[in-house]
Amino acid sequence: MTALRPELPALMVEEQAKAALLEDLGRAGDITTLSTIGPGQTATAKMGVREAGVVAGLELARTAFRLIDPSIRFEALAGDGDRVAAGATIARISGRARGLLSAERVALNFLMHLSGVATYTATFADEIAHTNAKVCCTRKTIPGLRALEKYAVRLGGGSNHRYGLDDAVLIKDNHIAVSGGVAGAIRAARAYCGHLVKVEVEVDGLAQLREALTASPDVVLLDNMGPELLSEAVAINAVHWGLSAASYPGDLRRTRLEASGNVKIETIRAIAETGVDYISTSKITMAAPTLDIGLDVSI
Repeated sequence: MTALRPELPALMVEEQAKAALLEDLGRAGDITTLSTIGPGQTATAKMGVREAGVVAGLELARTAFRLIDPSIRFEALAGDGDRVAAGATIARISGRARGLLSAERVALNFLMHLSGVATYTATFADEIAHTNAKVCCTRKTIPGLRALEKYAVRLGGGSNHRYGLDDAVLIKDNHIAVSGGVAGAIRAARAYCGHLVKVEVEVDGLAQLREALTASPDVVLLDNMGPELLSEAVAINAVHWGLSAASYPGDLRRTRLEASGNVKIETIRAIAETGVDYISTSKITMAAPTLDIGLDVSI
C-alpha cells in the first residue's frame, strides 16, 4: 500500500490563516489596496516557484484568500509534497482584486516558509536515502508554527520527533542528574506514564548506554557522538538484544537508537551509515531558507 501524504486538520488551517490575516490587516485593513483599487475591479494571478523545491502550505494559501473574499477562485496546480522545478506554476488565483491583493502576502509567507522547510528536509533525507535512518525534527520550532513546520518536515521525507512535552518522555542529562541515575529514571517514567507512552533517554557515553539498556527504553538518544562511537553503540545494542547484523535493522523488540549533535548536510551520511535509526537536527526547521515563490497579477 502506498503511504498516504500527511494532512493538516481543517480547523488548524482556518485558525492559523485567520490569525496571520488579522495580524497583517491591523486596525484599519489594507489601506493601500482600499485607497487604490475599486471594489468591482477583478484580476487573475499565478503563483510560481523561482527555484526547485518541495511544495508545502497550499491549503493555508487557499484559506487565506477564502477568508478575505469567499468568491476568489484558487486553483492548485500542484500538491503539497510535490517536487517542482524552477519556473513551475503551482496555483492560479482569480476574483476581486482587493481580496486577492490583501491576502497575497499571508498566502506567500505560509508557502515560502513551509516549502523551505520541506525542501531543506528533502536535502537531508535524500543524502541518507540508501540507509534505514530517518532524519527527524525537534522541538526547536518557531513559536505558534510547530505543527505546520512538522507537517512540512514530513512532506520533505523527514520524520517527526515529539510534538511537545506531553506526548512522549525524553529524559535528558539534567533529569538524570536530579533523579539520580539513567535506569532508575527510565523505570520511574514507565511507571508514571503507562505502556502507551514512548520513553526515550539521552546518554553521553557508552557506559550510560549499557545502563540504559538494562531498563529497556524505547529509544536511546546518543548525544554528540562521532561515527566511530555511534557504530560501537549500534554493536552494543545488537549484542544486548542477541541480534545478528542481518536481523538487527528490522527487529521490533530492540531499543531504537537516535543520533543528535553536530548534524549537518556534510555529516549526516556518515552518521546514518553507522546503523542508527534516527538522526535528529534542529536545522531542518530553524535553519531552513525560504523557497522563493512569487505571485504575479494580470488584469
